Amino acid sequence: MPSGSSHPYYPLGADIVGYSPNQTPVLELLIKASGGCAVLLGLTFAVASYVRPTLHIADRIAILWFVLSGTLHCFFEGYFMLHHAHMASAQDLFGQLWKEYALSDSRYMTSDTLVLCMETITVLLWGPLCFVVAYLTATRHSLRHPMQIVVCMSHLYGDTLYYATSLFDHYVHDRPYSRPEGYYFWVYYFLMNFIWIVVPFYYLFNSMRTLSAVMKRQGSAEWKKAQ
Repeated sequence: MPSGSSHPYYPLGADIVGYSPNQTPVLELLIKASGGCAVLLGLTFAVASYVRPTLHIADRIAILWFVLSGTLHCFFEGYFMLHHAHMASAQDLFGQLWKEYALSDSRYMTSDTLVLCMETITVLLWGPLCFVVAYLTATRHSLRHPMQIVVCMSHLYGDTLYYATSLFDHYVHDRPYSRPEGYYFWVYYFLMNFIWIVVPFYYLFNSMRTLSAVMKRQGSAEWKKAQ
């Protein structure tokens, strides 16, 4: 904790009321979070394989991704949406995880307007739609790729806005939200969020390529029929 400050977050003058340090070691928090994700992915893969044994492995992986995203959006980010006003004193698992992550972005400790609004939209709209895409993928529904494009675009837009606003405040207004240690910026802030740019971009490209191929085949069939 910086000398003279009542909390470890940056900027040092941030108004964070009622802060109390986490009672659980960081490693234990990360093990519990990773274990929960592993159980979720294992159960999802088992259910998908049992219900749809003919699914291609690529589709099963897509289901894992969208179920994981939907779960994080609805429950983990939903926790923030509901408890943002008193996050600084939380000592349950999700609260401590958010306090640890907030070392890389203190806006989660101050009920920042942009972050709160963005997370609320994510919880109420994009999270449920992730589950919808997982279901459409499992059932091989014709709406899978159109809906996948919508959800992937939402992730790309949200992440870009999240990065842009934070970095703008950092470099233009000289208001850093991340602690100066590189670990917090590059691992917590950059890497953990960059995953939601790389993977959605892949599925966006995949859906666009699939729909383009279908339209080309349809156009070719109509041309041949007209001859």
